[in-house]
Amino acid sequence: MNYLAHAYLSFGIPQVTVGNLISDLVKGKKKYDYPPAVQTGIQLHRAIDIFTDTHPLTRQAKQVFREAYKLYSGPLVDIVYDHFLANDPSIFPGGETGLKAFAQKTYEVVGGYTGSLPEPFVRLFHYMRMQDWLFHYRYKQGIVKSFNGLARRAVYMGSADEAARLFESHYAALEDCYRDFFPELREYTLRTL
Repeated sequence: MNYLAHAYLSFGIPQVTVGNLISDLVKGKKKYDYPPAVQTGIQLHRAIDIFTDTHPLTRQAKQVFREAYKLYSGPLVDIVYDHFLANDPSIFPGGETGLKAFAQKTYEVVGGYTGSLPEPFVRLFHYMRMQDWLFHYRYKQGIVKSFNGLARRAVYMGSADEAARLFESHYAALEDCYRDFFPELREYTLRTL
């Protein structure tokens, strides 16, 4: 899952949200430098990733991108899942308004902790907030921008043009994977938390 899903699956608990969002940038024993609730968020992020990566529906969704992008098919599906989450009326009632309110609240919460967060995340968070990534996952052009960002950071991925085409041409099948998968992930996360 990508940033929106990790923020949502923190269920409004501020320090868990922080840990869930910074987890990829906290290595080894560094997690013990944070308060217990942030550590919980770090561990929760990792549990979410394992559950997601090993789930049959995610493996099915990855097949859309696998031939063209091999190991990068996983991060591409994570981004795609955030798009469908951002458009899920059962998660964000009120459409754009509900998602916008959630995104702003998340930025406020995380912004209150920037003095104690890993420097690479602080830099990333600056752009996340300024460009309103969490909200823009709602739109296809926001997803294509995220694909391009991944391609810039990933040494061997190459152009994201084919990812955008595959996303568009397999949109309904990818959405079906999300719709069947996400309720299971939500329940798993609630049990894990």
